[in-house]
Amino acid sequence: MKLLVVDDSDLIRRAIQRTLEKPNDEIQTAVNGVDALRVVERFDPEIVTMDISMPQMDGLTCLEGILKMRPKARILVISALKDKPTAVEAVKRGAHGFLLKPFTAEALSFEIEDLTA
Repeated sequence: MKLLVVDDSDLIRRAIQRTLEKPNDEIQTAVNGVDALRVVERFDPEIVTMDISMPQMDGLTCLEGILKMRPKARILVISALKDKPTAVEAVKRGAHGFLLKPFTAEALSFEIEDLTA
């Protein structure tokens, strides 16, 4: 699996990477939306985990940009924002799933397995 992890928190990026990394996987990371679009230009991720609240470019804008470049990418939004309108907006813009922070390794793995099924 080719996975891109986008989050401005180093702790969250490392936790997601450790939880999902398996032999033969390729995982890239990005610290914000602008960085993520640069990574996507050279890396064709199958799955993207995306935070919403980030500096320089928010996750909702970034997920639209990623899907324009890589329409087959499956995007899981992972956010601490617990308001329903944000989740609805993420899905409207093309997200394939939404996971609230804090999350468990089991919940994250379940969401990723659902995206790859």
